[in-house]
Amino acid sequence: MPVFVYKGFDKAGGPASGEIDADNAKAARARLRRQGVFPTEVKEQSGKATSGTGLNMEIDFSQYLERISNKDVAYLTAQLSVLVNASVPLAEAVAALVEQTEKKKLKVVLTQVKEDLNGGSTLADALSKHPKVFDDLYVSMVRAGERSGALGEVLAKLSAFADESVKIQGQVVSALAYPVLMAIVGILLLVAIFVGVLPQMRTMFASFGGEENLPTITRVVFFVGDLMVSWGWLIPVLAIAIGYGFKRWLATTEGRHRFDTFMLKAPVLGKMNRMIAISRFCRTLGVLLISGVPIISALNIVRDVLGNVVLGDVITEATAYISEGQSIATPLKKSGQFPPMVIHMIKVGERTGELETMLNLIADAYESEVEDSIGAFTSLLGPLTIMVMGGSVFVVALALLTPMQSLAGSL
Repeated sequence: MPVFVYKGFDKAGGPASGEIDADNAKAARARLRRQGVFPTEVKEQSGKATSGTGLNMEIDFSQYLERISNKDVAYLTAQLSVLVNASVPLAEAVAALVEQTEKKKLKVVLTQVKEDLNGGSTLADALSKHPKVFDDLYVSMVRAGERSGALGEVLAKLSAFADESVKIQGQVVSALAYPVLMAIVGILLLVAIFVGVLPQMRTMFASFGGEENLPTITRVVFFVGDLMVSWGWLIPVLAIAIGYGFKRWLATTEGRHRFDTFMLKAPVLGKMNRMIAISRFCRTLGVLLISGVPIISALNIVRDVLGNVVLGDVITEATAYISEGQSIATPLKKSGQFPPMVIHMIKVGERTGELETMLNLIADAYESEVEDSIGAFTSLLGPLTIMVMGGSVFVVALALLTPMQSLAGSL
């Protein structure tokens, strides 16, 4: 059912505007009149940021700024799980979500999903038409839940999985907020010193005999200041060029492989990145298997959501082994990318028929370790940022105070 944006007046004569879903514009106007609203304009909300043509084109900039986050998807999944478990018809449950969501983009997506459901489509097929909102993992779990008749339980598991992902992302963002703020303040302070203070100090020192007699540290700071004032505009240009070149290099097969290998072997972050990837592998595979997704399909989905081509190649080899009736633990051990404890628990799970349970146990252990590692790393990052910024300001202050003391002594 399409969504229409309307403008008009209420019974008291005040302005009224909003959104309403109806079969067509005429039905939307009739529904608005029944609600006591007298519409003057009713337009279909297509989900695009532009409407009209030529000089009559209207651009809704909020469409560009609005973003459907993982938190939004986790919230609507939890609500849909409650409604489905309460035996509410699926189309009616999605319609309830359309009514209460506030984001225009999400409202349009859910409206299209509801239309597909009313047209006889399955929920998984309806969701698969919106890959930017519902990824392959989400769609595959929903499809498995529909086939097994346990959609409510699968949605509950998917909601818990999404909540855990949002929780980890929130921890990282909140932990990095303070160091990033301190870095920004420090950089702005240095720019203010280089642009506003150094030229005046340089003029003063020049009047007392020029820069030849100044200490080396002072001349170095003046040189950096000259670069900042004269060529500072090159910094964002170079940053954009380097970022673009890095993105192009990362898009190549060799570049992505080298980068992902480095991310797994980096001195400080390598171990943390590996733990995060293994935790995601175990949690995702465990949830998919419990939801009834076949192991071959589950491994293909896990390979795509890992975000690391080195580990993805290992999963591809494991898929080939399983297709031949062999153990998944063999290629994982052969790759050397997975810790012995993980290999051993997977072997035990395969031998006892409780692979899903073992995978979830591994994920629980590694997620706890990841949280501790992130906490330790970010707790050190704040003081380190303060030390770097404070050290930079101290060097600049020392470069200015040293010749001033010499001048004071000579006077």
